[in-house]
Amino acid sequence: MYPNNQKKTGKQIAGEVYTALLLIFIYVPVGVMIAFSFNNSRVNMVWSGFTLKYYRQLFQDSELWHIFGITLFIALIATVLAVFIATLGAVGFRKAKFPGKKLIEQSVYFPIVLPEIVLGAALLLMFTTAGFTLGLATIIIGNTTLLLPYVFITVKARLVGMDPAIEEASLDLGADRFYTFMHITLPAIGPGVVSGAFMSFSLALDELIVTSFLTSADITTLPIKVYSMVKKGVTPEINALTTIIFLICMAGVLVYLIRNGMTVRHLKQTQRGA
Repeated sequence: MYPNNQKKTGKQIAGEVYTALLLIFIYVPVGVMIAFSFNNSRVNMVWSGFTLKYYRQLFQDSELWHIFGITLFIALIATVLAVFIATLGAVGFRKAKFPGKKLIEQSVYFPIVLPEIVLGAALLLMFTTAGFTLGLATIIIGNTTLLLPYVFITVKARLVGMDPAIEEASLDLGADRFYTFMHITLPAIGPGVVSGAFMSFSLALDELIVTSFLTSADITTLPIKVYSMVKKGVTPEINALTTIIFLICMAGVLVYLIRNGMTVRHLKQTQRGA
């Protein structure tokens, strides 16, 4: 909002145009996908009327729901493991002092820059050499390995802005390290942990390459199923399925934003009352 007597500068107008183009670039393809999920025709780009029949077919497809349940289970377990390991790792790295700390800390980021096909092939080689049977466990381990650096980065960013004197004050007042972590450190880095968890869950939900290397013949995840369906062409069933996934993810983000907004408002009210 600009005051009535203040005109926008060329830089401000360019910024607004850039933002609008960015949003169009991101959300127009999603909007087209959602619109054609209600298309009565099986041929995309040929609109022949509104229908919900593809959603009804999806909800009646027991095999697809079974695959969705497996995918959800893998994403949840991998996210919980990644959040637990990466959060403790980030907190530990912040306090630890040992030779080569910087090098080891930087190596945590390698899975982000590595092509997933390299990570998947390396994990497959490791599991087969060690005699592991490919299946649910190897998929979860592979996804957890992929997610760890993302949570580590978000938690570490929150730790950088945290005053260590608060933890020291808690310890000086007689609290042990576990109590201090649960009641001082964890609430302070909570937004970073939640952000990392959301990011990890979204990544695990649509992970295809690493999962393809580590799965067995009797386990199919949703991305693998969708990929096999797309080989025959993008049908309204795929549009409906991806629309449901998109809406679920948006609902999660909306809940997080509302909760974050309520927390900020509560903090402001507390500060005004202090």
